[in-house]
Amino acid sequence: MKDNPLADDTKALRLDKWLWYARFFKTRSLATRLIASGKLRLNGEVMNKPHRAVVVGQILTFVQQNDVRVIEIVALGQRRGPASEAVTLYNDLSPPVVTAKTVDKTGRDFENRTRGSGRPTKRLRRETDQLKAIHLADED
Repeated sequence: MKDNPLADDTKALRLDKWLWYARFFKTRSLATRLIASGKLRLNGEVMNKPHRAVVVGQILTFVQQNDVRVIEIVALGQRRGPASEAVTLYNDLSPPVVTAKTVDKTGRDFENRTRGSGRPTKRLRRETDQLKAIHLADED
């Protein structure tokens, strides 16, 4: 049995397979789709072939969930293991993401929304109902 489960005998691994091993994508087909679309760079060169071999020391650049990811390959790995094992396969060189506390996951800014937009309060709803009742009574 090997001492280090991350150490492997191979010197290169398919690009789509490595992205899947490192848990950047849930399936290999998702990794393949990103590579085939030409939205991934390997050492600054646009890649569109998922079978391209990667080796330790190369730099990957791609967009994932509206964030630019810059990844240095540290190890190739032998399998798709748990997340704690996958993190040891790369160094994340991505620029820090600055997010405002007022923005939620969908990108909506709640603190700076215009007054009156969104769901009415219970008080406003009661006032609206009273105005409607008065208006309907006047029509009769």
